Amino acid sequence: MSTPFRRTSTRQSAAVLASARQRQEGTRTGNTSVRSTEHAFLEMQSRVGNRAATAAVQRARNTTRDGEAESGDASAGATNAKKSARKKDYRDRIAGLLDRFKKNLEPIDTFIKGFQTPTNGAFTQQAAAAANEGLKHSAAASGASAASGNLLTEAAGTVVSGMDAYKNIKDARKHETGAGHHTAKKKAKVKGADTVVGAAGSGSYSAAIAKEVTKVQKAADAAVASEASGIASASIGAVKGMRSALRAGGAARKYRQVKKLGDPHLVHAGSLARLKESREQAGWAAAEAYVALDAYWKDEGPGRLEHVSEAVDAAWEAMGEARDAAESLQRAERDVEMLNTVQGYAKKKQLTKIGKEAVGGGGESVKAAAGVVTAVAAGTAGLASNPVGWGLAGAGAGLVLGVTMYKALRAATKRYEEVHHPERWATQGETPAEAASRGESLKHALKFWKKVSKGQRQAMAREIYALAAGPDVSGGTTAEMRESARALLVALKSGPAQHKLAPEAWAESLNDPARKSGWIKEIAEQLASG
Repeated sequence: MSTPFRRTSTRQSAAVLASARQRQEGTRTGNTSVRSTEHAFLEMQSRVGNRAATAAVQRARNTTRDGEAESGDASAGATNAKKSARKKDYRDRIAGLLDRFKKNLEPIDTFIKGFQTPTNGAFTQQAAAAANEGLKHSAAASGASAASGNLLTEAAGTVVSGMDAYKNIKDARKHETGAGHHTAKKKAKVKGADTVVGAAGSGSYSAAIAKEVTKVQKAADAAVASEASGIASASIGAVKGMRSALRAGGAARKYRQVKKLGDPHLVHAGSLARLKESREQAGWAAAEAYVALDAYWKDEGPGRLEHVSEAVDAAWEAMGEARDAAESLQRAERDVEMLNTVQGYAKKKQLTKIGKEAVGGGGESVKAAAGVVTAVAAGTAGLASNPVGWGLAGAGAGLVLGVTMYKALRAATKRYEEVHHPERWATQGETPAEAASRGESLKHALKFWKKVSKGQRQAMAREIYALAAGPDVSGGTTAEMRESARALLVALKSGPAQHKLAPEAWAESLNDPARKSGWIKEIAEQLASG
């Protein structure tokens, strides 16, 4: 599966470099100067990108071979039913391998978008201003290599998104209602949109490759190719910018809904006061029962033993009620603090999402503006110098690169904490795994293709579910606290309407221990999304 990609990349790179060498040799006949530093730098960029992409393809191919060997060994002597199950598992493994292949390419893609492409633009601008044909064609060769790497990553991501969308559509049909249905349906919409955007992005990168190749070959239609590439880049940038704006708007609405719930300390001040009063009354009743017991104990009259026995029972019952009242108050106070914590976390997640989408979407919008400028310049002045387009493209790439690096650093930090401090976000009542050493934790943090499975978001989802679940799951939660936690679920877009359930059936699903894992997964997804 990876071999065709490898051949295509090799042929493109060979053709581009051969054309660049021919052009450079023609230029040297009229110019005795040796190759400049810029030429060497651009050639180095192309070679680094090609070698990195080849290494990623090789890793994916080796993994695929290992998976096929394992699948062949496991399928020996299986029944027809087991063979069918293995076929499904094989498809899932293919999807996983493709996803890992795509994630292996993402660091290369980040380097290209954030460094190589803006640098190529700078050298192209310099070559146009100095009328340096050799530098111009070297920059075009490097640009073709960069666009090829972008295309490979985008195409792999498009295939993975399409497979994920199809899988989640089937899951949504399987779970007609409930948390499982809503989680799968939302993922299907997101992955479906990713597929469409990825396909459009692949077309844009294909146009960019054509533009750079026509520059290398000095074709007559180079201006037309440059104009088409600028239009495609502007279109995909506008689509991505609009999508980021919609996501930021959704996160802002969710933030406002959570904020409307108010401070739990103020909302539950009355219920806590009543619990404190109940504890005090129970304490006084216990004290009075012990006073009565002491009086009967000292009484020497008839029926003393009977009265003492009754007083002991009354004191024991009063003491139990006092203990229960104290425990109820302590549980309610802990729940109020936890509700305050999870609400604060939910608001923080939405604010962070708004910031990331605003910066990333702003970068895509700036890149779209750069595409418009490039298209206009190509249509009016051919391939003349275009410092405005280059500057906008560089600024947009810088914003997008900043968001990408922030996400990568945050994910690496979470992966490190996941194995180095497993007790921090461990499930209550569960024995945490043994902490990994610093070196092993750093190695795990660098595994960028792995998702965090035991982090803060998952822990917050468990706490929200524990507060919102019914009495069969968490019997010590007060009715007022349970209603507040369920209001938080509604604010997070996990209410009855999203699950296609009546309010009573929705509340019943929260009280079903068998649906606990599905609910926790649903809440974790909603905390991260807008």
